[in-house]
Amino acid sequence: MRVLVTGATGYVGRVVMAELLAAGHTALPFTGDVRSRDESRDGLAGFGDVDAVVHLAAVARVRESFDDPVRYYDVNVGGTVNLLRSPPPRFVLASTAGVYGSTGVAVVGEDCPRAPVNPYAASKAAAEDVLAWAAATGRVGAVALRLFNVAGGGDRDDTRVITKACGVAAGRVPSMEVFGDGSAVRDFVHVRDVARAFVTAVEHCGEGYAALNVGATPASVADVLEAVERVTGRPVPVVRRAAHPGEVREQRADTTRLRALGWRPVCSDLDALIGDQWAAEKWAAEKSAE
Repeated sequence: MRVLVTGATGYVGRVVMAELLAAGHTALPFTGDVRSRDESRDGLAGFGDVDAVVHLAAVARVRESFDDPVRYYDVNVGGTVNLLRSPPPRFVLASTAGVYGSTGVAVVGEDCPRAPVNPYAASKAAAEDVLAWAAATGRVGAVALRLFNVAGGGDRDDTRVITKACGVAAGRVPSMEVFGDGSAVRDFVHVRDVARAFVTAVEHCGEGYAALNVGATPASVADVLEAVERVTGRPVPVVRRAAHPGEVREQRADTTRLRALGWRPVCSDLDALIGDQWAAEKWAAEKSAE
């Protein structure tokens, strides 16, 4: 299939492009601004017949979204709307597990009610809604992938736990902030396994709309820090902070529906995931020292 990928040069996008090519598809990078109706239309038309869109282009920082919620809706919702004006037959959206908010359940399935607690997650929930209504018209088959904590592959976003912990071990970041006792459990998944989930979604996208969780390895913050120190052989200095009020104590992904399509995580074991990020961290340090 010919697959147009927005956000193709980003952290996830680069790996999605590679995995699409490895699976025998033609991966086409979208280079326009999804906020522009004209550029979105021309970007789709510029590649001729396109079989699918993988929509990754977004702004995605939780704390920043509180400062500029209008921008988050403009990009994340408006961009999705623009691409859906003349969609190809298949549309796969990158969404977030943040749409669930504080569910009160440890293992989250796709039927769990959404209750986003920040503008970023709320904008993704709105984008999901637009996509679902578009799919209800019968003009496009649609999948929203709700990504849990993506890691590995040379990520440079220090708002992510594993990335920051490896940065602290390398001495690039002074210390690791831990809120509460570090026992909060989250679900981590390697970016390559995420990219393979997008390929799976493209290949199985049929009529209607489906939301699918993408997660792999539950671990607490304390587990992550212990694993980083074990894998790197370096200490990870910690600064303790008070726990955030209402923080979710445990959130794991029920990935039954995605696994039913044949997807399995192959590189999201915690030590392997950290080892991969640590190798990238060391490589970046060596390059900067040249």
